[in-house]
Amino acid sequence: MTERRRYPSDLKDDQWQLVEPMLLRWRATRTEGREPTTALREVVNAILYVARTGIAWRYLPHDLPPHTTVYGYFKEWERDGTTEQIHDTLRDQLRAKKGRRILPTAAIIDAQSVKASPNAPADSQGWDGGKKVKGRKRHIATDTLGLLLVLIVTAAGVQDSAGGKQVLDALADRWPTVTKAWVDAGYNNGVIKHGAQLAIDVEVVTRDKEQKGFVVQPIRWRVEQTFGIMSRYRRLHRDYEELPDRSRSMIHWAMVNSMTNRLTATPDRTGQYLRPKPLAAA
Repeated sequence: MTERRRYPSDLKDDQWQLVEPMLLRWRATRTEGREPTTALREVVNAILYVARTGIAWRYLPHDLPPHTTVYGYFKEWERDGTTEQIHDTLRDQLRAKKGRRILPTAAIIDAQSVKASPNAPADSQGWDGGKKVKGRKRHIATDTLGLLLVLIVTAAGVQDSAGGKQVLDALADRWPTVTKAWVDAGYNNGVIKHGAQLAIDVEVVTRDKEQKGFVVQPIRWRVEQTFGIMSRYRRLHRDYEELPDRSRSMIHWAMVNSMTNRLTATPDRTGQYLRPKPLAAA
């Protein structure tokens, strides 16, 4: 790999060691005896550069691989499931590091509407009348550590409750151990009944009517933290991807970056993940 000055978004050596084995196994099934010419670490660094800075692919710096090459890998890893596999493997490792069982038993569900790129197909966009946003909506379920269990991207016009049912279906399919889920007041009784049919107890966390402004809610603050992590990646401020599946992939890469930080965090590298929890969550 050609020496260059490091960008802040680059993976550190210990972070890359977490991802490298999975990508080397992927490459071993693709090269068919051909000598690779592109450093996989630089491809990942380029993807994270786009995610962090929010630039268009063609504006990648010249000391990173060509944007067509990087985007080619990005698409291929999305299509064959490599990105999600890396994400899920790191999530399992982080749960183990935190002393949790690999299979979660509880989840927190929420949704976020964001504006979409003008290049996105019209049928993949919609209007969220509540948030006054035209674009797409991210329906997610996290565990109690704020790690993604389910991620569904729809048009913004899909109601939270309708998306919540899709999330519950995915939870029941992928995580049969989940028996408890928390949602906010934006989800109707249909979601609670749908959860009951799937043997998932859905509880609405209500806000105290006397509370003014933003107040951290018990339990649910973890899913808000996850959206907060996403907001640090400028590429996620809007949905710039042409297809919803590419949007999922970009979010997964952002979470991969976040989890490698958490997995390699040490007491001498104090960061946000080592700060005390909010009092409301105690």
